[in-house]
Amino acid sequence: MLQRPKPSDCEADLLREQEKFLASGEPAAANVIRRPDKRRGEAGGEEGGEHNRETEGRQRDVVTIEDLPDQLPSLTPAPPKKSRFKAGHVTFEDEDAGERLDQHDMHVSAVLSRIVERDISSTPISLPDFTGMAFPKAMHRSETSSQAPPSSTVGKRSIFARQIAAQRLKEGKTPLHCAPEAAHTPEHREQNLPPETNMDTDDQPTAVSCLSRLSGQGLGASGSSGEPMRIHRENQAKLQAMSQSEILQEQKKLLCQLDPRLVDFVRSRKAQSVPSSASAAKQPRGKSSQEDFPLENMSGQSVSSGAAVPSQKPREVEMEREEEQPPPPAATEMDLLLKPQKEWVHMDKLEPEKLEWMRDLPAPKRKGTKEAMQARFDFAGTVVPSTEDLPTHSSRRAGYSLQELFLLSRSQLIQQRSLALGTLSNILSKARVGEYSSALKGRVVSTLLDAGLLFLLRFALDDGVEGVMSAAVHALKALLVCEEDEECLDCTFSWFRGLASFPLLPSAQEEEEEEEDAGLPENMKFTAKEKEERKSDHDVARQDVIKGLLKMKLLPRLRYILEVFRPSPRVVQDVLQILTRIARHSSSSATQVLECPRLMETVLSEFLPASWTAPSSSSPQSVYGLPLASAMKLLRVLATSGRHTCARLLNSLGVKERLPCLLSTEPGELLLEPSEALRTTTEAYRLWAVAAGYGQACTLYIDLYPSLAKTLQSVHTAVALSHPLGPLQLQRVLALLSLLTQVTHTAGCHRELQAGMVSSQGEECPPPPPVSWGHVSGLQPSLLAHLRGFVKNLDNPVQKDLSLAVIPAYLIYLEAYYHQLSRQNCFKPVETLQELERLASEVLLPLLSHHVVQGLMKNLKSSSVVCNAEASHQDPETTPSLPGLACPGWRSRPGPVAPSSPFPLLTALGLLLETITGIHKGLSSKFNGLLLAEPVIGYLRGCSQATPTLSHTRAWLVRHEHHLLYLLLRLAHRLVSIEPEVAKHASLYHQVALVLLPWLLPGSEYLGHELLSTIIFNKDFISEGHSGGPEAVELGELRLREETHHQPSPSLQTVGALLREACVQLPSIRGCFLTHLAHLEASVLTSRDALLGRGPWISAHLLPELTGPTVPSDWPFLPLVSLYERTGLSDGGGLEVEALPHGALQAVTHCLQWVLLLEVWREEALKVILPVAKLARLSCVFLCSSDLFMERPVQKLIWGLFRLLTRRSKLDPLDLDVPPPGLASFQDLYTALLSQYEAVSFGDRLFGCWVLLPLQRRYSATMRLAVFGEHVGMLRSLGVTLAQLSIPIERFTSPPEDSLPLLHLYFRSLVTGTLKPRWCPVLYVVTLSHVNTFIFSQDAAAQEVEAARHSMLRKIYYLTDKVLRSHLLLFRLPQQHSESGFDLYEQLPPIRERRLESVLKLQESRDGKAD
Repeated sequence: MLQRPKPSDCEADLLREQEKFLASGEPAAANVIRRPDKRRGEAGGEEGGEHNRETEGRQRDVVTIEDLPDQLPSLTPAPPKKSRFKAGHVTFEDEDAGERLDQHDMHVSAVLSRIVERDISSTPISLPDFTGMAFPKAMHRSETSSQAPPSSTVGKRSIFARQIAAQRLKEGKTPLHCAPEAAHTPEHREQNLPPETNMDTDDQPTAVSCLSRLSGQGLGASGSSGEPMRIHRENQAKLQAMSQSEILQEQKKLLCQLDPRLVDFVRSRKAQSVPSSASAAKQPRGKSSQEDFPLENMSGQSVSSGAAVPSQKPREVEMEREEEQPPPPAATEMDLLLKPQKEWVHMDKLEPEKLEWMRDLPAPKRKGTKEAMQARFDFAGTVVPSTEDLPTHSSRRAGYSLQELFLLSRSQLIQQRSLALGTLSNILSKARVGEYSSALKGRVVSTLLDAGLLFLLRFALDDGVEGVMSAAVHALKALLVCEEDEECLDCTFSWFRGLASFPLLPSAQEEEEEEEDAGLPENMKFTAKEKEERKSDHDVARQDVIKGLLKMKLLPRLRYILEVFRPSPRVVQDVLQILTRIARHSSSSATQVLECPRLMETVLSEFLPASWTAPSSSSPQSVYGLPLASAMKLLRVLATSGRHTCARLLNSLGVKERLPCLLSTEPGELLLEPSEALRTTTEAYRLWAVAAGYGQACTLYIDLYPSLAKTLQSVHTAVALSHPLGPLQLQRVLALLSLLTQVTHTAGCHRELQAGMVSSQGEECPPPPPVSWGHVSGLQPSLLAHLRGFVKNLDNPVQKDLSLAVIPAYLIYLEAYYHQLSRQNCFKPVETLQELERLASEVLLPLLSHHVVQGLMKNLKSSSVVCNAEASHQDPETTPSLPGLACPGWRSRPGPVAPSSPFPLLTALGLLLETITGIHKGLSSKFNGLLLAEPVIGYLRGCSQATPTLSHTRAWLVRHEHHLLYLLLRLAHRLVSIEPEVAKHASLYHQVALVLLPWLLPGSEYLGHELLSTIIFNKDFISEGHSGGPEAVELGELRLREETHHQPSPSLQTVGALLREACVQLPSIRGCFLTHLAHLEASVLTSRDALLGRGPWISAHLLPELTGPTVPSDWPFLPLVSLYERTGLSDGGGLEVEALPHGALQAVTHCLQWVLLLEVWREEALKVILPVAKLARLSCVFLCSSDLFMERPVQKLIWGLFRLLTRRSKLDPLDLDVPPPGLASFQDLYTALLSQYEAVSFGDRLFGCWVLLPLQRRYSATMRLAVFGEHVGMLRSLGVTLAQLSIPIERFTSPPEDSLPLLHLYFRSLVTGTLKPRWCPVLYVVTLSHVNTFIFSQDAAAQEVEAARHSMLRKIYYLTDKVLRSHLLLFRLPQQHSESGFDLYEQLPPIRERRLESVLKLQESRDGKAD
């Protein structure tokens, strides 16, 4: 049996194996054949075997392997290639295919059969000269050089042709097909034609002039041989008489007349006929050359250069401008580094063109940047400046473009593939941290994803070469994982609810209905899961990168890499981080990771073994068989996705047995590298804390209690931030405290669960955990002693940073302890109250008043995400299909997670105060200094005026800030009624509560419920209601009316009484809103369990999907909108009040009372609602029912709101062209309002004012056309007077109307009697003003408009209704306070009278001509 050669075999071994193979006579595994050369007539097969053997030394060996395709598969499913010549092949239906084949037959027989002899009957025959010799003299080649001068020949001529030319020159004749020599020599041409007149199509001076190709034959005139010269002289004379600009103008005109393709062809031929250096020097300054070669993108889409192009728009064609440089001189012998010697053969003649490559590089070209240039990158991913040149003889700029990297990544050379993928990895890493944001326009990551990067990396993962596969893993990790995001999440793990996180799902996008579903019944349409399965990989990846990778079977490939390839440590770490990022995507993705065959088994057996040996070095060549922190972190993230996933990890996969192996001993005894040992034990504590948060793995607490107690005793001595391992030791201590907090919460639920099992009577109830309150109560004294020590260490500069880092974790633990203590049977109120007083006086108050903490609080506003939503930091690149957390640089910039941030300390302190003040009410007043501190007051004012936006990049940090705001408001709720100093800022706290409610994210529903129940509708926070607020509003409005009694002003005479009634009804209003938010009850209960630490009832620590805030921003209108959706849409607004659902009238009244109160006293809280949205929501009052707006309490409130909304400060920002949220346009809503007015209004003045509001001149004419066109009948009942309308009439009449169709409708409604002053006073004045202005306008206008003016004016003059005639002709100005609403001239002004007379005379003259 022959063996394959081994790397250790020497040459003798190989020769020995060869002899054995030849002696055995076995057939070879591959046959070496020679491909026959058809041009030489060789045949394949067995024939010519001897000849083949003789010449096989000169032939190329070709190894054939079966089942190997000739071409590599394409990168992505690309569309079929289109032929550029297909459009030129035109076929006809009646065309014979045989004849077409004959026409295109290029065989020699077919070509020879079509040869036809040229007709030379009319061609003159030149006979040879007669000589006296019997035979002509034989010509010798040596005589040809003297027969004809080189200038008389055109190109390369035959010997016979040159002999004939020499003979004709001797006879004094011009050679055939040649012009006179003086006409085409380079010197003559250069003297007569200036260089600036030469077009781009001119040849070089060494080329033969076009005149040498003209002989003058065929011109049909005597002396035709001299005609070309005459034409040439005429052209020269014209050129010399023209100026430079005229020459260029004629040149442009000539180029415009020629076919552009012909011009391009001639220019391309010119570029090919001259050397590159000469063409570059002759190129005009205005021309630009494109240096990059085109790339056929294998993904079917071009790699847009927009995201990687400095100073250009995205997807712009790259251009480069180079300044002119003279051509380099030809190489001489002096330029050579190595001089030729005489004894060298064939080196006696110097050939400069062959020595160009030995010259020195030219100086760097100065390249302008006015035109866009394509970005190029070096191997480290850094953008290469445009002025840097390549160290080669190439004219291309330095670096590689994205197109070139894509091309190299599919190269057949392994090194090129690895190099390209490594460069792409570096580019992605820099792009993810935002390094290109200032240098490039566009988004590099988005551009690469659009170009098919995902498919490129996925195919590269399948490469059989380990180096290429490793580079692909690095690039995929750079695309998916941001290490600083993960570090930031790890730092916040010990915060309040820090173990919970949002799924990194892309924002939900509305997808269009597929065509195959159109017209199908509901039961036959595809479900969402079926539609997802039917999508292609490209469509899925375009919307969601992680889903696209899962659909492309990424998990089995990663498992294969770990299990079979067993790559280097770096690749293993990258694979584990990729799996962690996939698990963070969603619970379904985490489930797929868990259920991938043999994936988790491989991770656990290879990277979390139960036993291992110490590595031989600090950087082992392989990490297989050693515990890895990244593998433990993967398990922790998987456990966060759900309690069932966590249970499977602990029990089915044996993680519970592996935790004691890591946590029962000190990190230094784990036979691991010290830093890796600390990271691994830290992640083990965190995984255990997540499991304990579900009430699982609590038996380990009992088993490992001695080890935990020993670790706690050494906290003060084990952590030193100055030590290189200090930060890792600190994270381990924080993870341990988080574990103890979760175990304490779980133990506190033991009694409740045990009582629930007794009273459940067969109903489903979680079993009580194995750990009870007695197991955890003994930890509190030691941890409290630790806290006292750390508070004292704040005075020590060395220990200050460490103390500030660990104090929040201790405070959160104490909050969990006292929160659960008050629910136990062993709770002793008196002793607990005394203990809390000692805690407050000895620990909390000194901590709060310490100068370090006070200095930290000054950073509150600068560290806030809410207050600094518009801050311009260097944000990293994020794409909608791949959301991230935007954490790069979080240590160096202000933020909630920065080392100088007070958020973790204040949140933990507020959480503890919320608990202990609930137990001991008397402690509340001791901490009023926290609320009255100047930094806190400034921070709350900033929050009350902020308008943060919702995104993944901010949501996870904003959630922690919401916790602090809620806790501060809860403390204010306890103090506002007992502390006068706190009560002074009650309106500020109420304003913050109002803006915080619509900010709350999914998972915080319980906080919103508590705000609504305790603060938002609390009369103590609405100080205006019991301190003369309503009276102040009335007095202020009365004073305003007295000062402006001559000007129209909105009246607020009833608002004061309405506000007093609203303040009395606050408890009922609260009940109304809580009832309409009852659909959130399940979410509120789930959120309550998570926030209060009720672990056994928590289903997952993964928060709900980030689809939007919990409560909509227009929640004050919720009862009104809800009633409209139930009755207005289904019944068309025709129901009477008695037919509405029970309590509907009361709910609408409470809703309007609350909106009125907010509009008057909390206007800032409603600024997030667009004015058009307010108007649209209040319009539901008229659309819900046929008579709801006529109810007395509703009508009073709507009148008050209408007068508030029509103030000048409110009318100016009201833009009805903006679609209200939830509606396609306001015009649609207005059409429904007009129909409802015609049907049920009965001329109601309130409804009439509401309908008149959108008819102001600055709004769209569409609504006015609807009133005077489709709904003209409503003019008879729209009896609102100008005094009742709180909108100035000038807003309806100015500027003059310019819509001619609308003016015709105005005029028709007046003259037909449809619009009368007693029926519709307001619109009567409006139409009078616009028609009067139109007919007497002197502005120049189109003929159609001028004819309409004349026609209207004549008709008005001949009106029989004298009153209307006088109103239209004598109208002066609208006057809102007059009885009629307008003023009239006593007689026509002279200018108007002349206008009228001119129109009438013009008509009379026309009539006379017609007669």
